[in-house]
Amino acid sequence: MTSDDEPGPRPNVLVCMDSAIAARHLDLERLQRSGRLVAVVERYDELPGTDLGEIDVLISGWGTPPLDAAVLALMPRLRAVLHTAGTVKEVVTPALVERGALVTNNVVENADPVAQYTLAALLWSGKRVPWLARGAADLLDPRSRVETVLELSNWRRTIGIIGFSRVGRAVLEALTQPFLTRTMSPELLVADPYADAGRVARAGARLVGLDELLARSDVVSLHAPRTSETIGMIGARELSLMRDGATFINTARGALVDHDALLAECSTGRLSAILDVTSPEPLPPDSPLLSCPGIIITPHVAGSLGSEIDRMADGALDELERLASARPPREPVPLAELGRLA
Repeated sequence: MTSDDEPGPRPNVLVCMDSAIAARHLDLERLQRSGRLVAVVERYDELPGTDLGEIDVLISGWGTPPLDAAVLALMPRLRAVLHTAGTVKEVVTPALVERGALVTNNVVENADPVAQYTLAALLWSGKRVPWLARGAADLLDPRSRVETVLELSNWRRTIGIIGFSRVGRAVLEALTQPFLTRTMSPELLVADPYADAGRVARAGARLVGLDELLARSDVVSLHAPRTSETIGMIGARELSLMRDGATFINTARGALVDHDALLAECSTGRLSAILDVTSPEPLPPDSPLLSCPGIIITPHVAGSLGSEIDRMADGALDELERLASARPPREPVPLAELGRLA
């Protein structure tokens, strides 16, 4: 850039992602106002090396191959990666971190629909909606509903949020809105070894240890990232701490939970679960998780889908406009902390 007020030449931009997603969700006319579009490809080798050598900015997304050392050697000018999808871990490599390139991600845009799903799951679990829907025909006689209906409530429940992440914070934001505070009066707990108690308190919750959260919550929602520390973090011991009748919700990653242990608890009816993620994903057709009456499984729909991807793509173009006008990025990824990010 020649000065803060005078932008330099538009950066050369390569879009590398699933072509159908790019065609449907990425506004290429808007992109051209801030950068010079070189190509839209699914693989780096679709471009000759001479073109790759001119790339300043990469817009990545679902299906983007990793930026390993061999690819980066062909892209010496690459200085920014603007991600339009979820995690950047499939694209970012140690070689990119070593280069010191800017990486941005639309974590807010992707966290919001997950938080919406979680809020719906929390509310429906209090009324036992998914499970009652399965046996609705058996509940048409009012006399058969009395004992069940007496237990259906979202009033003064204790809600435990594991992970003070973007999604976890968005869920707390929703639960502390005036209408829900007035009509639910929930007690909100957070467990996260990296969270600050004061910041959690300002979000309307109380920071506690994981064991206390599990033992006290009527519903537990998991929002931790998948890291070497969190894989299998919810196992038989942790589930045994949960109170009878509690519900476990997972929109994070399936590998964080011991599914055999969860199946054992839900098969007895002591616990119930709503899972949007599993391991493996999708589950094999004969998986006992699919037939367990206490478990509701949805096919990984909580994150951005459909028109929600438009919002994520627009976020990447916002970052391109900031980059082209020498303004700081809104959502830079702290690559030094990549190991413990989602």
